Amino acid sequence: MEERPKVGVGVIIRKEGKVVLLRRRNHGNGTWSFPGGHLEFNEDIEICAKRETEEEAGIQIKNVQFFGLTNDKHREEKKHYITLFMISDWAGGEATIKEPNKFTEIGWFSWDNLPKPLFLPLENLLKCQPKLIRDRMPKIIK
Repeated sequence: MEERPKVGVGVIIRKEGKVVLLRRRNHGNGTWSFPGGHLEFNEDIEICAKRETEEEAGIQIKNVQFFGLTNDKHREEKKHYITLFMISDWAGGEATIKEPNKFTEIGWFSWDNLPKPLFLPLENLLKCQPKLIRDRMPKIIK
């Protein structure tokens, strides 16, 4: 059987100058990531972003737009993902861990004070698209 990368979706959620992050268990154990998950067959990316955010964090989002992508090779775990990052605005709900088997903590963080360590796709987003992050993110998050 031929191995191929899977498609993941990471959701940047803006609220009052901060973004929500979850501390992961299992895949990426101990790292912080945006809500998100696998894009399902025949699923629209915006629908996936809304579904995963609700399932994982209990948050409803609006104004969902494409932000960027990364090519993530999790060598130790023998996993490979293309991660599509979507950016959105908070629409409702309290940030709550809805899947305690996948996450240990949740919180809102300012863009210039993200917790460490970061999940590989988020690290790659920061490394691979520094101009986008440096020039646009502080204005986008405000």
